[in-house]
Amino acid sequence: MRADRLVSLVLLLRQRGRMTAGALARELEVSVRTVLRDMDALSAAGVPVYAERGRHGGFALLPDFQTALTGLNHDEALALLVAGSRRGAQLFGLGSALASAMLKVVDALPEGLRDTAADAARRLLVDPETDLLSRRVAVEEVSDAIAAEVRRAVFAGHRLRIHYAAVGQAPRWRTVDPIGLVTVREQGYLLAKRGGEDRTYRLSRVLAAEELDEPAQRPDTVDLDRAWQERNARFRTGGEKVAVLVRVDPAQREHLVGTALAVCAEDADTDGRLRLDVVFQDARHAEWALWQHATRAEVLAPQWLRASLRDRAAAITARYGPPS
Repeated sequence: MRADRLVSLVLLLRQRGRMTAGALARELEVSVRTVLRDMDALSAAGVPVYAERGRHGGFALLPDFQTALTGLNHDEALALLVAGSRRGAQLFGLGSALASAMLKVVDALPEGLRDTAADAARRLLVDPETDLLSRRVAVEEVSDAIAAEVRRAVFAGHRLRIHYAAVGQAPRWRTVDPIGLVTVREQGYLLAKRGGEDRTYRLSRVLAAEELDEPAQRPDTVDLDRAWQERNARFRTGGEKVAVLVRVDPAQREHLVGTALAVCAEDADTDGRLRLDVVFQDARHAEWALWQHATRAEVLAPQWLRASLRDRAAAITARYGPPS
């Protein structure tokens, strides 16, 4: 790991020029003392790095220094494959590997193209932490250590022991046969088998993980997309979930879909509105979600939900009617 960090140090100095020890420490997520030790190691290895003192000082490389250190290690190559979603890389414990890999990719570009790409990158912002309404994106926290242990078991085909906190239950240890990892809307999931049955575990609820030496009992090949779709279908139809047929103004569609668990069907109605079959977690969830849309959405079925919304509206009207 130190060798990768030393490479990253050299590439940062090549691409950004002079940098302070504090700035380097923040980029590499290490202490300033570690950066200073690494600088001594680079100097001892013959890398022409030097320090400039003063207010605008820092570390820099001698002009025209060249290096061919652009080879990617396994985690860096894997991080690039999931780089379409930086948060996906974070969820799977590959955030630092992605940063290191991107440094090497940039360093491998011809000098002119490198400058053009860097300028273009400064003009793109993907998935900021807040939207235009200043709502923060809820990103689930998964420790790198847990993510790495889960990832190793998935790739090695070994069984995995996890300390898991299911909703409404005390945390307990489970031994599972991992199949694959999925990230959806900033949430990471482990697809696995337990006792021969399909199981899905949210990574943020894994409190500890331990890769075992035993081989996992799983198919040699897997269609992860199909496996996810099958589990998604079972999730929509299982338990106390409520299916609702609703007619909605097209301008409200995204808001409605965003509050539902799933959309099973969608058609255009004759009056220009949309007719959707949507699924909610339970009766309380369905009533809360549809109430948000007031007259811009109309529940067509089930009848009990129509009656519940009508009674709530009548109670509100009575409360805010003119004084007697």
